[in-house]
Amino acid sequence: MPIPAITPYPMPQDLDRPAGGPSWRPDPRRAALLIHDMQRFFTRALPAGSSPTTTLLTNIARVRDAAGRHGMPVFYSAQPGGATRADRGLLHDLWGPGMRAVPEDRDIDPALAPRAGDVVIRKTRWSAFHGTGLAARLAAAGRDQLIVCGVFAHLGCLFTAADAFTRDIAPFLVADAVADFTPDEHRAALAFAARRFAVTPVTDRLLAALDEG
Repeated sequence: MPIPAITPYPMPQDLDRPAGGPSWRPDPRRAALLIHDMQRFFTRALPAGSSPTTTLLTNIARVRDAAGRHGMPVFYSAQPGGATRADRGLLHDLWGPGMRAVPEDRDIDPALAPRAGDVVIRKTRWSAFHGTGLAARLAAAGRDQLIVCGVFAHLGCLFTAADAFTRDIAPFLVADAVADFTPDEHRAALAFAARRFAVTPVTDRLLAALDEG
């Protein structure tokens, strides 16, 4: 199944925290940032020059800049391309061979290219924790919160946030710094996460909380 062509839609802004959901606050002394799978293979399915793409890129850049100001570790997840059938596992049954090992598939969107000191982790499954050593890197850095931005909200971003929760790492799935195939899938991912295991702030609220420390 190929990634569908994504039609423009507005980013969600009117989110309420559900009763019983987590209420953690992001702390720049405890948090790390993960920019999830912002590779050309995925981002070229997004509509160029309109929302959610323009808002996604702007807000991820804002969060990354805030991470830099506060001395937070910044991680990128990226698939290597050209994965073997064994590497793909059951993903192959649903999505086929995935990206090629060529720059036009593998490269991270140039607007978000990693900077000196950022860490790029190689992943082959939806969760950025699966077989990547991310949990050990976070522990070594003394971080027990993870801010997740990128694509796609109901797949890798959601699974990564859930996996963080199972490891006692508080996840923050940034509502308007992730994107999805459709607005319904985007909102459904946020609603499920907010009820069960993650905080889903919009970028403005996340940055304000980080600045407050």
